[in-house]
Amino acid sequence: MAGGFAAGIVFPRTAADAAALVASARQVLPIGAQSSLTGGATPRGELLLSTRALTGIDVLSRSAVRAGAGVPLADLQRALASHGLYYPPVPTFEGAFVGGTIATNAAGAATFKYGSTRRWVEAVTIVLADGAVVTLGRGQAIASPDGVFELAYPSGRIVQIPVPQYRMPDVPKLSAGYYARTGMDLIDLFIGSEGTLGIIVDATLRVIPRPRRSLVLVTCDSEAQALAVTAALRQEAALSWRGEGPLDVAAIEYIDDRSLARLPAETFARAGVPRPTPSSVLLLAQVEVPNDDTAAMERLADVLGACGVADDPRIAAPADEREAARLLELREAVPAAVNAEIAAAKARVDPGLEKTAGDFVVPFERLDAALALYRETFEREGLEYAIWGHLSDGNLHPNVVPRSVDDMHRGTRALLEIARRVIAMGGAPLAEHGVGRSPLKQQMLRELYGEAGIAEMRAVKRALDPAWKLAPGVIVPSE
Repeated sequence: MAGGFAAGIVFPRTAADAAALVASARQVLPIGAQSSLTGGATPRGELLLSTRALTGIDVLSRSAVRAGAGVPLADLQRALASHGLYYPPVPTFEGAFVGGTIATNAAGAATFKYGSTRRWVEAVTIVLADGAVVTLGRGQAIASPDGVFELAYPSGRIVQIPVPQYRMPDVPKLSAGYYARTGMDLIDLFIGSEGTLGIIVDATLRVIPRPRRSLVLVTCDSEAQALAVTAALRQEAALSWRGEGPLDVAAIEYIDDRSLARLPAETFARAGVPRPTPSSVLLLAQVEVPNDDTAAMERLADVLGACGVADDPRIAAPADEREAARLLELREAVPAAVNAEIAAAKARVDPGLEKTAGDFVVPFERLDAALALYRETFEREGLEYAIWGHLSDGNLHPNVVPRSVDDMHRGTRALLEIARRVIAMGGAPLAEHGVGRSPLKQQMLRELYGEAGIAEMRAVKRALDPAWKLAPGVIVPSE
């Protein structure tokens, strides 16, 4: 979100520093790596509290690490790698900070196997709106049968927090306001709350032994074939996780033909991959393999052959980091090319031109219908578009590529129409990027939960932050 102005910026180094700053401030906007796609890190006159200096990392055991909110994921993974460990629920951007990923319940490619951030958070230290510091461990505070939490402040004050009553969609990833479940854990209310209920200063995270991973690039001759391959690989993964097969697929990403057409020839040359034919699409799969990957690769060949894939896949073996980097660079070239195209149009046509994109997730069995919906809606509106994302968990990013401000406005209307129909499919229009201050995403949140749901979120906010001090206007507009 363009623009923004701040009362100042501070860089606390400890929880106590952060608490003192919050206690004395009128309004505070916590920020991390500022990689937000929702405008949630754009200030509107608040004091900016950057978590950048909260960078401690302490590997507690073979299954847990404590990390400051300002630790970039890349730094966390490097620290864990020296112990042979790994933190699985990472988004594509490894520059994101630990605190930001918890605040948005971030997810990424491997959500298919590992789930979103929520599943991996064991404890958080939080600065509340009055400057109180509390540490919440998983299992420490559970909602009462009538749907109320009691949170004890260090001063002895007890605050009652109502659990929202709306029903969350049953999808693999969701970053859509406050978490709500019968008998839920209080820690989960703060995970995904985007800094509106408290500021995360550190967290204890679960980790696993570092997996050996191959990357596999598959060229499919059509969208239908890509869906068939993905369905087959999902079945193989389920067998593997039950100990009944060798093909352990952690993620499958998708790049459509319109995205590929936007890539220059040198992108494919750098990756050592021939440019696909005009109707082809690409899949990039992460396959976890033991020391001997022969059985997994043989089974992969069988699956691709059964689905009619004609070209041999391009495989980066676990030890071939250079080849893996080439394939990942090809994936990352797609959003970069679209962003560059929009930036050029912005400079040429109108400085008000902005990126317009969706973050939709549907149950996998509805994915073919969802893809048809995205295409039909954009084409009916005469819009240029490109689609990519995490096919294995049903989360795709349909991007409008506007050529004019009118395209941008029609794209926004198209995305809102798509959001309503995705909700009707049992999906969600807010999968992994959060809500922030985006008017479009806030409207999608209303479509998902209704005005009653928004009122329930306001009641939660009011219980913990009655002055609307923390991240005002994020998720729901300020009172």
